[in-house]
Amino acid sequence: MFIDQWTKIAPKHWTRKKLKHVASLRSGEAITADSIKDEGDFPVYGGNGLRGYTSGYTHEGEFVLIGRQGALCGNVNYARDRFWASEHAVVVTRLGDDDLTWLGELLRYLDLNRLSQSAAQPGISAEEVSNVLLAVPPLEEQRAMSAYLKSETTRLDALVTAKQRVLDLLAEKRKAIIAAAVTRGLDPKVKLRDSGVPWLGEIPAHWELWKVGHLAKVGNGSTPERDKVAYWSEGSFPWLNSSVVNHEEVTSSDQFVTDAALRECHLPRLRPGTVLVAITGQGKTRGQAVVLSIEATINQHMAFVAPDPALVDAWFLRWSFHRAYDYLRSISDDAGGTKGALTCEDVAGLRIPVPPPDEQRTIVEHIARETAKLDAVRAATERTIALLKERRSALIAAAVTGELDVGAAA
Repeated sequence: MFIDQWTKIAPKHWTRKKLKHVASLRSGEAITADSIKDEGDFPVYGGNGLRGYTSGYTHEGEFVLIGRQGALCGNVNYARDRFWASEHAVVVTRLGDDDLTWLGELLRYLDLNRLSQSAAQPGISAEEVSNVLLAVPPLEEQRAMSAYLKSETTRLDALVTAKQRVLDLLAEKRKAIIAAAVTRGLDPKVKLRDSGVPWLGEIPAHWELWKVGHLAKVGNGSTPERDKVAYWSEGSFPWLNSSVVNHEEVTSSDQFVTDAALRECHLPRLRPGTVLVAITGQGKTRGQAVVLSIEATINQHMAFVAPDPALVDAWFLRWSFHRAYDYLRSISDDAGGTKGALTCEDVAGLRIPVPPPDEQRTIVEHIARETAKLDAVRAATERTIALLKERRSALIAAAVTGELDVGAAA
């Protein structure tokens, strides 16, 4: 197994011993969600680091924490001073003077998720992890390694943070370009008038203001019974769920329904040029819109907006929903409950500014050009971030396995 095999290529003078002879491992203590607050005396750490604060603590000192369950299985974090370790973390307590950072980064390199005992609900056993074989360098080398890694990873992390800020700025600029184009148009000297819609503000005086329902047919779909074979087996008509709104355009599907499902479940047959709007869901999905470029049908968590092409361009309509995103989120949150939702009536009742058709097309072309430039910069920045993270991982791997002589590297 890889987790043990690496010790064979580590420096010969490093000591081979099992983790249980370096540190003890024990799961944290259970804590209820109600006991975790935004503020408190002591931090609460789980499988992914800080979860919040509480009034008591389970540990005091410096420790490595390993995520014990689920998607965070094998995740490595650090905790210091007084804190509460939840049941979702395995607390690694050093038995001797071994360096904390050396131990933590070695455990991170070993990718302990490989020891997960279940594919359905990943989880690691403290006992099994305790028996992992390590190659342990002398304490002086551990400390030199720790100092080197802290210096280098801090430098790399700062570069990643700077690149992440670039991504944030690009996203803000993209949003601003779209908002300005579909709200004010492209002529900076155009005469404006008050739209009467608070979230819109002023719009060009020659633009009209329409309700979406007067420009397009609005409705939604459904989910055929999953256990009814006649609805799904050998289906050929694309069926979409709300995850598609996270894309720029819908060009394919990975789920298909039969003609029987289309007939009996009252599923709409949607044509290319229809705009899809997510009307339920948490996270960023609810309120997002996308243009459909294939024939398809949808589930009940999306509204379809089939525009009259003589009145409004599909992409202009999509970008208008993009501009209205914050407003749509606010009215769905006002509906109450823990899970906000929009209705087809909300979508149909949304008022948007509508320029003449030729101007709409010009605006759509402008947005396509400008966002393409930004998207190219975003893609290049994301590649740089990925390379920096790869460099970070490779640096840690080389150091903790002895491949890199940190004394010479420093």
